[in-house]
Amino acid sequence: MLGEYRISGRGAAEISASIEDAVGAGRLEPGQSLPPMRELAARLGVNPNTVAAAYRTLRDRGVIETAGRRGSRVRTKPATTGREFLRVEVPEGARDLSDGNPDPALLPELGPAFAEAAARADRDPVLYGHAPEEPELLRLARAELDADGVPEGPVAVTSGSLDAMERVLAAHLRPGDAVAVEDPGWGGLLDLVPALGLRPVAVGVDDDGPLPDDVRRALAAGARALVVTDRAQNPTGAALGAPRADALRAVLREHPRTLLIEDDHGHRIVDLPLHTLAGTTPAWAFVRSAAKAHGPDLRLAVLTGDARTLDRVRGRQRLGPGWVSLLTQRAVARLWADGAVDTPAVAAAYGRRRDALLGALARRGVTAYGRTGLNVWVPVPDETGVVARLLGEGWAVAPGARFRVQAPPGVRITVSTLTEEETGPLADAVASALGAGRAHSRG
Repeated sequence: MLGEYRISGRGAAEISASIEDAVGAGRLEPGQSLPPMRELAARLGVNPNTVAAAYRTLRDRGVIETAGRRGSRVRTKPATTGREFLRVEVPEGARDLSDGNPDPALLPELGPAFAEAAARADRDPVLYGHAPEEPELLRLARAELDADGVPEGPVAVTSGSLDAMERVLAAHLRPGDAVAVEDPGWGGLLDLVPALGLRPVAVGVDDDGPLPDDVRRALAAGARALVVTDRAQNPTGAALGAPRADALRAVLREHPRTLLIEDDHGHRIVDLPLHTLAGTTPAWAFVRSAAKAHGPDLRLAVLTGDARTLDRVRGRQRLGPGWVSLLTQRAVARLWADGAVDTPAVAAAYGRRRDALLGALARRGVTAYGRTGLNVWVPVPDETGVVARLLGEGWAVAPGARFRVQAPPGVRITVSTLTEEETGPLADAVASALGAGRAHSRG
């Protein structure tokens, strides 16, 4: 079972250290099974409770995982999976449709808002001990949340959506806990969960969001948290409709101890109404980022949730970065107050580009998805082959492995800057790449 490696130690700390040292040195490999606790206790001449305590420590540290009756084994993935590095090298002259970025032409000018915020900072500099949040930003955020039906709760400011999710997960969960995640879903979150020592549990997605039966199975199997994207899901473009939201609320009511995290990824770039799940369970958080509508470099999101969750998040934030730059907060508040983003126009622009590509692909017999947002998801039989063939034709798309846990292969095509003239040739290239892939798989 363990080859030549012999676990040693008399106390729980010594036993756990022996195993962790072996994992770090490669003497115990990912996926390798560990002895049952009673068997190892007998071998070492210690009480089974001592081995149980050692295994518990290793689970909490994310070194091993427990698979029910199959016992314990070394985690099959490292603490960080590096999905961010699953990128294509885009050669000079190729069209890059892999990055997931918004169209710079649809982003608002930042200069006037930052100039006003900087002038205010010159008159009254922000120093240590200043209130960590801009009241006007909180007021504007809370007013929009109220209008969208998000339950009452305190509002905090974080350095983007992933920062908010990390703080919420860390506030409630311990290493070894399971988190239900959309599959395919956002690569950043799929990296974050194992990096925190948590276990991702895949939940299938269709055009209306997470599948209720999959969510029910995940929660019934012990997942302690569920992360849901409300609109413009990355990479599939899914958006919660009213019937799906009702079905998911019913599932959550069956599991009221679930931590719910909602990511309103499509805020200000999607004109579909929000159907929030917030408040269905006592512990919940709802996050909105300024990235897609106003620019990724702003690194700002607003977060609301139940009072206990927000208190924990703020407490840990004070012990870390302290606060998000008030200069940035005030600039974003100005952008929001001025209506710098014309949401219907932006949503319509992205919608035309998505629909044009989806229609062109459909006419060529290619199934694809992209209800909202910046991307189109194309299921493929051979992900690596399709990416390579498209790159050979001058089109760079994102490999689906960046976004998948157990879902079938696919590629993500970012349409945010796709022109009308490019749509037909791109669809031809995708259809050709898929045809070659299917022919190869049959051969």
